[in-house]
Amino acid sequence: MTGRRPEPTIAQELKAHAMILGGLVAIAWGLELFDLFIFRQGLNPVSGLDQYGIVPRNLIGLRGILFAPFLHGNLAHLIGNTIPFLVLGWFVMLRETSDFFVVTIISALVSGLGTWLFGAPGIHIGASGVIFGYLGYLLLRGYFERSAIAIAMSLFVCVLYGSLLLGLSPFQTGISWEGHLFGFLGGVLSARLLTNTSKHSSGG
Repeated sequence: MTGRRPEPTIAQELKAHAMILGGLVAIAWGLELFDLFIFRQGLNPVSGLDQYGIVPRNLIGLRGILFAPFLHGNLAHLIGNTIPFLVLGWFVMLRETSDFFVVTIISALVSGLGTWLFGAPGIHIGASGVIFGYLGYLLLRGYFERSAIAIAMSLFVCVLYGSLLLGLSPFQTGISWEGHLFGFLGGVLSARLLTNTSKHSSGG
């Protein structure tokens, strides 16, 4: 007897994916509903929990790097981020569940720091920086890994969500394009790091 744990079944992995993604989405929705009905933040965009977002070049605004991905300006903003977060986040998980946490953390940090350093004045909130991190990771993983599966996934994601790249344009008003750009770069960095790690662990 080796004492090794049995490999999880597909059903067990899918259940774990649903719990992780569902838990994170539930936090964002819970905070938004709490903000809406307790603080009435819809009457004032900078009241309630939204004040804990990223405030560029303001020392206290650094706390937003941690909180901003869970905060949204209104229900429409949250709804618009929920579906791509679930879909792209799950695509990231398909290779390894641990990849999801690595990509999420790196994308959130790079997006948050980039926004804090270079963002326009105001309060920056929303999960879109992390979503663009997933997009950058999925699109570039195929380039770095050069495997048929990774390339196929990159092409599939490009067809499905390639239009999101328009969100990197600085000429759009009302969006934190800086958060999108640096989140995307964080995803690219994650793809590079995880590809190198995978190659070393396999003896490549």
